[in-house]
Amino acid sequence: MSTLPVTAAKASPRSLSGLWPFVRPYRGGIALAGVFLVLAAVATLVFPAALRGLIDGGLASEDKGRQLVALRSHFLELFAVAVALGLFSAARFYTVSWLGERVTADLRNAVYAHVLEQSPEFFETTQTGEVLSRLTTDTTLVQTVVGSSLSMGLRNAVMGIGALAMLVWTNPYVMTQVLLIIVLVVLPTMWFGRRVRRLSRASQDRVADSSAIAAEVLNAIPVVQSYTAQAREAARFDAATEDAFQTGVRRTRARAVLVAFIIISTAGLLLWGLYRGTQAVLAGAMTAGHLGETIVYVIILAGAVAVLGEVYGDLLRAAGASERLMELLDSRSPVMSPANPVTAPTTAGGSAVSFEAVTFHYPSRPAAAALRDFSLSVRPGETVALVGPSGAGKSTVFQLLLRFYDPQQGRIVLDGAVTRELALHELRGRIGIVPQDAVVFSSSALENIRYGRPGAGDDEVISAAKAAFAHDFITALPDGYGTFLGERGVRLSGGQRQRIAIARAMLKNPPLLLLDEATSALDAESERMVQAALETAMRDRTTLVIAHRLATVQKADRIVVLDHGRIVEQGTHDSLVVANGVYARLAALQFMD
Repeated sequence: MSTLPVTAAKASPRSLSGLWPFVRPYRGGIALAGVFLVLAAVATLVFPAALRGLIDGGLASEDKGRQLVALRSHFLELFAVAVALGLFSAARFYTVSWLGERVTADLRNAVYAHVLEQSPEFFETTQTGEVLSRLTTDTTLVQTVVGSSLSMGLRNAVMGIGALAMLVWTNPYVMTQVLLIIVLVVLPTMWFGRRVRRLSRASQDRVADSSAIAAEVLNAIPVVQSYTAQAREAARFDAATEDAFQTGVRRTRARAVLVAFIIISTAGLLLWGLYRGTQAVLAGAMTAGHLGETIVYVIILAGAVAVLGEVYGDLLRAAGASERLMELLDSRSPVMSPANPVTAPTTAGGSAVSFEAVTFHYPSRPAAAALRDFSLSVRPGETVALVGPSGAGKSTVFQLLLRFYDPQQGRIVLDGAVTRELALHELRGRIGIVPQDAVVFSSSALENIRYGRPGAGDDEVISAAKAAFAHDFITALPDGYGTFLGERGVRLSGGQRQRIAIARAMLKNPPLLLLDEATSALDAESERMVQAALETAMRDRTTLVIAHRLATVQKADRIVVLDHGRIVEQGTHDSLVVANGVYARLAALQFMD
């Protein structure tokens, strides 16, 4: 279940105020865009007045010579207005589009950086796909509003108000009737618009459903093919696509009705105004130029009202997206660096680690203690193996050491400093980890190993790869260390990915090394090589090892046996076998042959 609530479709445009911190740094650009917007609107409103001058001044004269000169002058005026409109509109478009791109990029960066700071507790309850949707779909909606719709709305609002003012000033009687008809046009348009927006949201949901199916299946393509389920999965995708198509057809049908209504009603409005205007011209109450000016202002007003209706729908959608983004940015990780962190002393020969009466419950499983009254002290340079049945709390020890979580009771001390009091980057900078499921990024072999220490030189990277017995297979790749390893390292075997992870940890060279089943993905030959490399890496540093295969930890200085979150035994391999307890039973099962 996601912790990010779904915003209602009736979100208020006021929700966009959450974007102000991202817009505020560009106040100068906003002011410049506002100037260009007003100038473009003024140029548009001047055009009908210039047209009136053309008709009344350039066509009404009986003197052909004077008429030709007047026409030339009026056409030059109209061209000057058109040039001004084009330049101001282009400047407004560029400025506003730049603002939209910049604000969206800043927002996307802020959300991504904020998510990276969240503790694993956040990802226990929030789907990764939902976060990606916020980073893509929601920010794109915001970009549409900031970079386009909002500017169009403001421009048409200025033009609509200006056209309305000019109509009231030049022809108040006709304007009263026009307003009444506009109301009759706007109300059905708003009703249709809401229906179109609902269907648009439904269509997007159906498309998202088919995309989710495709992503799930493509990520599990070996399993799908091994069960010969291609036809079933294709049929499932086809059903989702057909559902999206039918919803899209309903949306298009409603949109077509809306477009037809707007065109017919607007044409009827213009024709009615033209009819009333021609009657006034015939009666001598209005000049032909005045009629032309009135008709153009009515067109501008009707167009502005139609655009504002569409913009309002975009604002509602963007308001919902903005609320979801702000909710994500407002989430706070329960694990954060302290305001005034302490500095732990520099160690030589490994770190000292101490768990003092630690009790911990995972947030998603508050009723069951992962560790209960857990106390363990590890001396600098000591190698301690954590063994026990699944669910005993071994991985929890590592997660608490890295401070992915904080215990509810007790404390953890690293090199004399309580981990809660250390800055997160300093704490985690002292720890290297080789996880059971090795992570390989979509980059070259060189950069994957250098991830452990970004400032390391190529020679240091190669040295770490040799120590992890990864050098030979890397140099055998098509481009050697420059070979792109593919998404999640798909071009490597499991054992090769694990050796890349081991080389990465060795390059970091931390005083505390955590090995979580580091050799579990290796074949027997690779395991012997990597085990030798790990024994070299464990020298002069403290090492904690999680192992289910007890043969890999027999040489550990101490073996700690956990069961149900408690330490039930500890000692060397030989002493624990003699004790005939939990470890002896596990060893008997594994060494039975």
